[in-house]
Amino acid sequence: MPSLPTLRPLDVAESGELLTLQRAAYVTEAQLYGDVRLPALVQTLPELLTELTAAGCLGAWLGSRLVGAVRVCEDDGVLHIGRLVVAPDLQGQGIGSRLLAAAEAATRLPRATLFTGARSTGNLRLYARCGYVESAREELRPGIQLVHLVKQLAGTR
Repeated sequence: MPSLPTLRPLDVAESGELLTLQRAAYVTEAQLYGDVRLPALVQTLPELLTELTAAGCLGAWLGSRLVGAVRVCEDDGVLHIGRLVVAPDLQGQGIGSRLLAAAEAATRLPRATLFTGARSTGNLRLYARCGYVESAREELRPGIQLVHLVKQLAGTR
């Protein structure tokens, strides 16, 4: 297996692998929040397929194994980044940073946004290292607060 994953757009036919990776990656989030009903954990394959028709998804592959992914959608002049996931056994090795940078590099838009949970300190550190700054907080429900972040991109490349 190569030491660095190969990044490429995810094919809809690979959505089952994406759903498996997503669930594995979000287990630690569920533990952190004491909530096994997080949207990423209860999303069904038909819901994911519908989502993938409206948004792009970039995957990171080590050989034939999907080890990371990020969803992107361009809307209202903004790059919306979502569901950045990395296989639990490979977290902390730069895969998430590479996916994020590749998503940003693929757009001509001047700004990117994303959000994560306020208790997700590892995610917040990653996004800060990658140049994202907090723009707002939102109380999703009691005990769960979302942190919205934004980054100014070079744009019009």
